[in-house]
Amino acid sequence: MKSLVILSLFILGINACINNPKNPISKINSEPIQTQRNDGLQNAYFASGCFWCVEAIFESVKGVQEVVSGYSGGITDNPTYKQVGSGNSGHAETIEVQYDPKIINFKTLVKVYYGSQNPTTYGQAPDFGSAYRSIIFFQNENERLIAVEARKEVQNTISKKVRTEIIPFEKFYKAEAYHQDYEKRNPEYPYIVRVSIPRLNRFKAKFPELLKNE
Repeated sequence: MKSLVILSLFILGINACINNPKNPISKINSEPIQTQRNDGLQNAYFASGCFWCVEAIFESVKGVQEVVSGYSGGITDNPTYKQVGSGNSGHAETIEVQYDPKIINFKTLVKVYYGSQNPTTYGQAPDFGSAYRSIIFFQNENERLIAVEARKEVQNTISKKVRTEIIPFEKFYKAEAYHQDYEKRNPEYPYIVRVSIPRLNRFKAKFPELLKNE
């Protein structure tokens, strides 16, 4: 039975988030694109491993209204999950965080970001490769400065090199419908049970003051 579980996790590590160690191919503008909303909310964009996991983490945070899974940081227009996983599109699995700036700010979102991952690896276990690399996308100079300062602070606390990229936001492509709210809709899926939920619970234990009232 145990051997079957191990085999299943190995297969899921490949199929749930296709691992590819290729170097990212990026086409990034020198100036970031600032998203515009008319509902009082703001958007922020982060990548830190499989977006199923990251989406669930940010959705648990006070002030976050919605989180969308998608792709950003690459060269391919309208990329598919398969293209991103292959490493050829240059994109990383990315989330769009729609948040209320009256309740939470970008600096706190960056705190959530670093508090829910290992920024020294090229991906997050068991998913490694360019599609799962660590990225903070900034939309303006203030966000860039916050991201740079946060990376310095994290680096000062650990010996390994922080591999988080800080790059200007260009465009976000929403992922296929079946990826949205994946953890909520598939709580018994083995990858969710073995990887996503433990990662979410580790974050919740670390930052209970940031969580929504359930």
